[in-house]
Amino acid sequence: MSEAYRRSGVDLRAKEELLGHLKAIGRLASRPEVMAGIGGFGGLFRLQGYADPVLVAGADGVGTKLMLAQELGDLSGVGQDVLAMVANDVLCQGAEMLFFLDYIGVGHLVPEEVAQVVAGVGKACANIGCALLGGETAELPDLFSKGGLDLVGFGVGVVERGSVLTGQAAKAGDLLIGLPSDGVHSNGFSLVRRIVREAGLDLKETYGLGRPLGEVLLTPTRLYGPEVLPALRQGGVHGLSHITGGGIPGNVPRMLPEGLGAHLDPAAWQVPGEFELLLERGGIARQEAYEVFNMGLGLVLAVAAAETPRIMAAIEAAGGRPQVVGEVRPGDGVEL
Repeated sequence: MSEAYRRSGVDLRAKEELLGHLKAIGRLASRPEVMAGIGGFGGLFRLQGYADPVLVAGADGVGTKLMLAQELGDLSGVGQDVLAMVANDVLCQGAEMLFFLDYIGVGHLVPEEVAQVVAGVGKACANIGCALLGGETAELPDLFSKGGLDLVGFGVGVVERGSVLTGQAAKAGDLLIGLPSDGVHSNGFSLVRRIVREAGLDLKETYGLGRPLGEVLLTPTRLYGPEVLPALRQGGVHGLSHITGGGIPGNVPRMLPEGLGAHLDPAAWQVPGEFELLLERGGIARQEAYEVFNMGLGLVLAVAAAETPRIMAAIEAAGGRPQVVGEVRPGDGVEL
């Protein structure tokens, strides 16, 4: 191993040590279509079982939630975060996730730390039947600080051409079904961290939340595929919206055709206590909060009114907790 390269800040021995961990994780998060394990120059995946398949690709990252996770010394959940940010987006086109790849950039490679992150990715992949097909870890001492870390992911799903959700099927009178979030998920953490810092919030205190605030804020982004895909396969869902950056007003219109908007009733769902705490201590207006956070709604579906009981029953049977939160109306934008 190059001693000169190590002196410049890149330790190839550490990367070799890490690769052994990653290969084992990859074997746990696989699918029958995977043709080769982690370690090659590219991941191999044989698509089969579809009549007229359309591939749906997505990419996203965890953002500054990583800084909070590092501060608290707990990176166990960020692997699910990065998968969920991609998988939930892919789901919004009607697709099932097939495979995922991650990219981790660090200032100084600590194999155990990176392995903890990738183990979280692998566990989350296995939970939704998605293969962890490969990835990349880069030690970049001149780009990141010594403790710096970035985590992004890239995923591909598949859907039959006739079942693609394009954002054009919703109609006035459709009902909006909301699925609860598991808290802040992975958006808005620049604001979250500022509120925590400026309001002097103690991440070890519970503030009536039942768990320490830091632990609550690190709750991983919910993976909605297992509870929604059975309903999608039955047909009748006109649109799906993953509530991420831009909040409810920024994301619900993305599943609606031109000329249609949405009315949502905030009284129809419960806003988790951590949002109430952040708004109160941060002096954030509720309307502004809807434009930044999910405020307790992680996914919204547009469904014909007559089909709503059937779709909700299918989601409930798969372990989801759907509730009607509004309707599609003529116009544009979102009324809350």
